[in-house]
Amino acid sequence: MLPDFNALSVFALVAEEKSFRAAADRMGVTRSAVSQTIRKLEETVGIALVSRTTRSVGLTEAGERLYAEAAPALFDMRGAIEAAANLRGQPRGRLTLAVSSIAESFLSGPLLASFLAENPEVTMHVTVTDEEFDIVAEGYDAGVRLGEVIAQDMVAVPVSGQQRQLAVASPDYLEQFGTPCHPSELASRRCIGWRRAASLAPYRWEFEEDGREFSVAVADTITTSDMALMIQLAAAGAGITFGMEDSFRPAIARGELVSILEEFCPRFPGFFLYYPNRRNMAPKLKALVEHVRGLRSAAG
Repeated sequence: MLPDFNALSVFALVAEEKSFRAAADRMGVTRSAVSQTIRKLEETVGIALVSRTTRSVGLTEAGERLYAEAAPALFDMRGAIEAAANLRGQPRGRLTLAVSSIAESFLSGPLLASFLAENPEVTMHVTVTDEEFDIVAEGYDAGVRLGEVIAQDMVAVPVSGQQRQLAVASPDYLEQFGTPCHPSELASRRCIGWRRAASLAPYRWEFEEDGREFSVAVADTITTSDMALMIQLAAAGAGITFGMEDSFRPAIARGELVSILEEFCPRFPGFFLYYPNRRNMAPKLKALVEHVRGLRSAAG
């Protein structure tokens, strides 16, 4: 006997959330209902799919294989069901997005606010994260990232113009220590760097000279995964920092930060809304894609 669509959907949620409780919360049912559904699914296929401990839930080898094979089909089926349901009216349902913390143009507010105003039956959950992962495997409808890190099998729609990274410092810092003339000088300066986690190497600052790209491993006085803290520290005179121009623009406009070494900071393709190439795109996602394209077209 083949498992039903509901059982596979529950299994997929457990795989995505790695938790019976979280999957139950997403569906609005009890944890025991989820556990019972998984048990019946395992009985149907005749093999354990989920490994349970007192602290965590994972997939067995059979579970990993089933999820890898079933997840794309489940997304297509969900999209087909939503498409059929939405013939009667507006797009509806929850739209889940994984968005880079530095996608300022997307996260600033107006884009998402105007989309939700146009689609009142759509709700949205936005996870702001700089982790790189498979959005399909993690159960997201779409993501927003710099174009250079998006997998080639994804459909990508621009949500910003070209971007560039800048080195910035406070006027007081530059007055006291002087303005560097070349990125190589940064190795001897106090710098505020970005590091995704304490166990990982800090991000190397990237520049270009005479068409040649190069990076500099600066001597970070402090590193953090929070861009807001980097900006605050730089504005307070703690050192030079480096990041997306859009992130620094308000502080530069207020005179709290000054950009330096701009001739070594090239522009590159910006941020893209990306999603899997599915036969049946969910109407809620299609509405977001059309909204983004409409705003980009209006902006010229």
